[in-house]
Amino acid sequence: MPPGPIRVISMCAGQGRDLLGVLPDHPRRDDVSALLVELDPRNVEFARRSAHGLQVEVKQGDASLCAAYQGFVPADLVLVCGVFGNVSDADIRRTVANLPRLCRTGSTVIWTRHREAPDATPMIREWFAEHGFRDIGFDSEDGFKYGVGTQQLTGPPLLYQRDLRLFDFVGDGSGAHL
Repeated sequence: MPPGPIRVISMCAGQGRDLLGVLPDHPRRDDVSALLVELDPRNVEFARRSAHGLQVEVKQGDASLCAAYQGFVPADLVLVCGVFGNVSDADIRRTVANLPRLCRTGSTVIWTRHREAPDATPMIREWFAEHGFRDIGFDSEDGFKYGVGTQQLTGPPLLYQRDLRLFDFVGDGSGAHL
């Protein structure tokens, strides 16, 4: 990221370890303000304790609703980790199509997804391309069932819509391909 403020959103942040595991010792920690959205109150409490001394707000709420991000968009970095394996393909596509509502041009989105059959990661990367994102890369090592995708919004951002629902969870993810 260029010098200056960095706004980060983490959807379904869990305990916030994706960000809070690296931010305290990062040389740009004072440039970062972040919003972590998580529904589980135990995870929220853990993340709040871990975020002490950082410019991080941990909000207990439904990360599938754009309203959860009001006042914090556009973000420079959006973490969508642990989401795409627990929602339908249609909801992944809808989420990808609407991520430009949370981003500015040049923003980065980092997402995760399992590679189990059917491996939807190539299709997800195509959906990002269809919606103005450039593929930075996809990392997955042999023997590991997960991959990490990185995309950058090169197209124009979309107007923020507070009342938009991005996805619905489908339990533990076993029924995600409906």
